[in-house]
Amino acid sequence: MNGHEQYAEDLTLYALSVLQGEERTALERHLEGCAACRRELDQLRGDMALMAIGTAGAKPPARSRVRLMEAMAREPRRVAAPRSKPWWALAPTLAAAILAVMAVFFWRESLDLEHRIAALQSQSARQLAELQRAREIVTTLTASDAMRVTLVAAKTPPQPQGKAIYVRDRSSLIFLASNLPPVPAQKAYELWLIPTSGTPIPAGVFKPDAHGSATLINPPLPAGVEAKAFAITVEPEGGSTAPTMPIVMMGAGE
Repeated sequence: MNGHEQYAEDLTLYALSVLQGEERTALERHLEGCAACRRELDQLRGDMALMAIGTAGAKPPARSRVRLMEAMAREPRRVAAPRSKPWWALAPTLAAAILAVMAVFFWRESLDLEHRIAALQSQSARQLAELQRAREIVTTLTASDAMRVTLVAAKTPPQPQGKAIYVRDRSSLIFLASNLPPVPAQKAYELWLIPTSGTPIPAGVFKPDAHGSATLINPPLPAGVEAKAFAITVEPEGGSTAPTMPIVMMGAGE
């Protein structure tokens, strides 16, 4: 079958002005490039015009009617191609597909969220355990009924110890001493701040109690002095402006 022959029936319907929709559009597109079909359409229209005249007045030539009928009879009947379904007919399928995709997406999000929740719960449990341990340590250190014992080498007297806590920006100093031997009459211990440059600076005088303990809290100091070390000497009760040798104790900053 030639390319234009499949449009034979549509040509007849088109000439009768009853061809509609996609078939009409397809035929008009075919007519633009097929001269044979255009000639056939012109002949059909001419025959139909003669028939129309015959219905209103004189009888049309028999040859025109016969020719039209023969043209309609010799052309094979085409089986109409199935029309495409309108878009709304696919709506249920599309909705089902979208729901399936969304279900997979939310399932993955839920699984990921569960993993993150489990990780956070595990981290929270570890932090709670560490916090509980810290509380137990603080409770032990600050308990009023705790027994505090200093272990030393056997048969060795406790060694004098001193600890200085110094904050340069605030010129704040706290000094704690223990196991200090008593000083001679009219004598006292004097604490010295050894700066990174310059001479030692007096940081207060003190005498230990009967247990060898002593405390100095925020003695007057120059502002902003960078400390390299601290030292203790034995001085007159009123203190000295320079250390008197020997140095009894000394410690450098960490």
